[in-house]
Formats: sequence, structure tokens, C-alpha cells
Amino acid sequence: MRLGMAQINSTVGNLSGNTEKIMHYIDKARELGVDLLTFPELAITGYPPEGLVLKPQFIKRNQKCLEEIVSHTADIAVIVGFIDSNSSLYNAAALMHNNYLDGIYHKVHLPDYDIFDETSYFQAGTEYPVFVLYGIGVGITISNDMWYEFGPATVQAHSGAELLINISATPCHVGKRRLRERMLATRASDNVVIVAHNNLVGGQDEVVFDGNSLIINEKGEIIARGKQFEEDLVVADLDLESLSRSRWHGLRRQKEAYWIKKELEQANRIEVPSKYPRGIKSPLPPRQVRELDELGEIYQALVLGTRDYVLKNGFEKVVIGLSGGIDSSLTATIAVDALGANNVIGVSMPSRYSPPESKTDSEALAKNLAIDLKVIPIEKAFKAYLSMLEELFQGTEVNEAEENIQARIRGNILMALSNKFRWLVLACSNKSEVATGYTTLYGDMAGGFSPLKDVPKTMVIDLVKYKNRQAGKEVVPSSVINKAPSAELKADQKDTDALPPYKLLDLILKAYLEDNVPVDQIIAMGFSPEMVVKAIRLVDKSEYKRRQSPPGIKITTTDIRKEKKLPITNQFQEHLIQ
Repeated sequence: MRLGMAQINSTVGNLSGNTEKIMHYIDKARELGVDLLTFPELAITGYPPEGLVLKPQFIKRNQKCLEEIVSHTADIAVIVGFIDSNSSLYNAAALMHNNYLDGIYHKVHLPDYDIFDETSYFQAGTEYPVFVLYGIGVGITISNDMWYEFGPATVQAHSGAELLINISATPCHVGKRRLRERMLATRASDNVVIVAHNNLVGGQDEVVFDGNSLIINEKGEIIARGKQFEEDLVVADLDLESLSRSRWHGLRRQKEAYWIKKELEQANRIEVPSKYPRGIKSPLPPRQVRELDELGEIYQALVLGTRDYVLKNGFEKVVIGLSGGIDSSLTATIAVDALGANNVIGVSMPSRYSPPESKTDSEALAKNLAIDLKVIPIEKAFKAYLSMLEELFQGTEVNEAEENIQARIRGNILMALSNKFRWLVLACSNKSEVATGYTTLYGDMAGGFSPLKDVPKTMVIDLVKYKNRQAGKEVVPSSVINKAPSAELKADQKDTDALPPYKLLDLILKAYLEDNVPVDQIIAMGFSPEMVVKAIRLVDKSEYKRRQSPPGIKITTTDIRKEKKLPITNQFQEHLIQ
């Protein structure tokens, strides 16, 4: 059998566009002699459709699109994800062949964590069908179903499935790819089956799907891999004779059958009228897919997530406030890689506290990136604000109020340019700042999208160095990398005036936010009690800011705006408990 996996970038809600893309890939696969072609989870609707599922017209249109696709499957079998409406709504996969809908599988294990909320919209499936296609037992599962050791995939394997198809929309985060590969290899070798995992690619709001689709043989070996962060058509010829020999000797799997005896009753075999695959096909060209290292994966996730957010929401250009600091420099670099230099505008907005090197660093970065740089000093506006508030502020000490006026002037300027020219504002705050509230509400937090929102400060530095290495030159000037971080809202200001050093702060934040380590154990890791208490107090009291921040790309295991959301009105203080 020649198997194809169309790793596509669907757009949520663009049902006609997604359908056209699906049919395009069907045509392409047919030309390559593909016998069975798969598409990702909910490929017709895009993933996740969230509240769109509650719109009857959305469901009806999705079903009409499925009918269009069925009528386009002459001489090829296709598996495509859609929403099935049958008294209830199901996250489903349809198997079609020769212009006929042969069967439907309903997702069994619906996630209700992280970005997912499928239990609010879908009914869980209860059956584990095995489709006999071209004389081969094919089991279909959707995303999470494959993660369960004794879940639908294992039941299907025990019921005669030799090929397990898993259509998926699994987002990426640091370390996820290796974990996913190990799990899929285990399913293949334990059940003595070929596993084909077709994963979605693309950005959707705050998540990025990395593609990296896989075909794994019965020994747990990867025989084909999809590109990372790109659309791809993965095609491979499956060695079914080798599989049959392995299954003949793979009696160990039968010893575990008692674990799933009850579930086996829910597995039924469905014959799909089909001739055996065409015997003689043109040989496939050699396929080489470069695997990215961890920093490469993170950087490409940020690029893809930024590109898709901007373009899928109807924008063409972005505008970024360039301070001469490392965060805005990385944001601009990502934007150029995502959209092209002609679609990125930098704005330098110096104040009385901006040192000369901040201006020269912004100019050097803009030159290296070949982007347009606008210079709009804010001193006149700042003086006007101070004059306007002079009577009210009389007799008080200068503090954060005067500092934050500058940040808000800059935010106003960027939003004015956005309104006038329809440029999307990219905010530049990183995860360390967002977590601790070291940002100005309606100031540097202003924007439509925040690419670095889930990127800790220390990782920002690593990513800038990575980009410079990949480019073979200084894209971001070394002077930007080496300078002490500063908001530049008062004389000689440094971030360490308000925060612990980032190398220590990021370790504390990871332990507290991602690893759920209690405060006393974080202190026991070797951090000073004062530093830990200060960091956690800043996190806990900044929830109201995070609720008003723009969306940004998730690249770590924990999105503090969703999984770690706290009540805004909240008097619980963990760090005060003895």
C-alpha cells in the first residue's frame, strides 16, 4: 500500500478554503499513486473550532464540505477530520473511497485541559471499528485516543488492524516532540502494527501545531517524517509482508488481551469495497527532512505563530516599538522572518532617559533587518502630561506614575499608527515580565499580539544568539545582547532594581508556574527566602494585568493566562503560610 499524509495548515472557520486545499492534495496524491490519503483532525473546520460548534450553519456547512470531498475521491481512499452531527456532535474522522462514504469514527477520549475544551462541545465516541480496506485491517483514531496504552488503538490492533491511522491536532511546546515520538513508537511495537500519525501544522491564536507527522513500522522505527512547521505531503510505501511476518511471531500482544476483553466487544469490522492496491508504481524520490534542535523548534514556532496570526486575521503589516533592547529586537527579527522586511515597521520613541546607545542600537537593528524605522521622540508629549498633572501631583514624590506615563505615550503612538495605517501592533513583553507584572498596563503591554508572551527572558537571550548563529552574522547587535536590561523610564534604571536577576527569576518561575513546586521546596532548592517570596508575590498580585494582555504564542508547558489563571480578587498568599 502507498500511504500519503497531507499535513495541511487549515484555517478555523474557512470551510470553503480548507475544502479546496483538501481536494488539491487529493489530486496531488492521486498523481503520485497514493492508495490511502489522510488529513489532520478537524481538517475541514480547522482546530480548535471552539464556540463555532454551537452555530447550526457552521455544522451544516461542514457536512456539505464533507459531501464535496467524498465526490472527489475516485480511485483513492481518503480519511478526513470533520464534525459529525448525529443527534449529538462528534469530533469525527470519515473514511471515503471511490466517491462513497464508507464509515465514520468518533473520537473517544475528549481532552478538557490546556487549550482544549472538547467535552463542552462534543459527545465521546464508544465504538472502535476496524475498516478492511484493500484487504488490510485499518484502525482510525483521533489525537488523544492514541495516548492511552489500552485505548482504542490497542483494541483495534487486537481486532485485526494492521495499520493504525491517527489524525491529530497536537500543539507543540518545549520537549513535546520527543515525548510524542516515543509514545507512537511504543504503540507500534507493542501492538505489532504500522502507525501513521498525521498532525496539523499552523498557528491558531495562542497555539502552534508543528506538523512533524510520522509513519512508524511495527518495530518502532520511523520510516517517514513530515516537515516541521511547514505544510507537507508525506508519501511512503508500506512493507505489509514484513508486517505480516512480525505479527505472526508477535504473540506477546495476545497475552494482554484480557485487559481489553470488554472493549473488544465494541470493535466491529467493516468491509470497504475496494480492489487491492495497484501493484506497479513509480518509485518515490528519496526523502530527507531536517530535524530542528530545541531552540530551532521554538524559533520556528514563534515565526509560524506570528505569521498565521497576522495573515489569518487579515493584516499585512506589523509595527513594533524598538527600544534598543533585546525583547523588541527579537520580536522584530521574528516578524521579518514571518512576514518579510517590507511588512515590518519599527518605531523608535526616545525620551529624556533614553541613552544614545539605545537609539544607535535600534538604527543598527533596523539596518540589519532592512526594515523601515520611524523616529518619534516623546519629550513634548511627556512635558505636556507633566504640566497637565502638575497641580494634582504637587507635593508628592516622583514614582511609577511619572515613569509609566512615558510607556503609555508610546503605547498611544503605536495604536495611533495601527488605526491610521492598519498595522498590527506587536507587543514585546516576555514571560518573565508578564508573570511578575513588570510591564505597564496600556503602555508596553498595548498591542494586538505578543509573540514573546511565553518566552522567559533567559530564553530570549538564547534565541537571539541562535538567530545570529544561524544567519552567520550579527542580525541583533552584540551591544544589545550584552547591555543590562532596563525599562529606561528613569535615570540609571535597571530591571534588577525591581526584580531578581533573570537567571534566578526564571528558575523560580519555572518551578512555581510550570512544575507546581511548593514555595518551601523552591526555597530548599537553594534560593533565598526573600527572593522566592518577592517573585511569587509579584506573580500572584499581577493577575489583573495578565487578564488584559494581548494573546501570545504558547511554547512552554504552561500558559499562565489559562492553566494558571488566578482569581483577580484573591487574598490567599501561599508564601505567608507557615
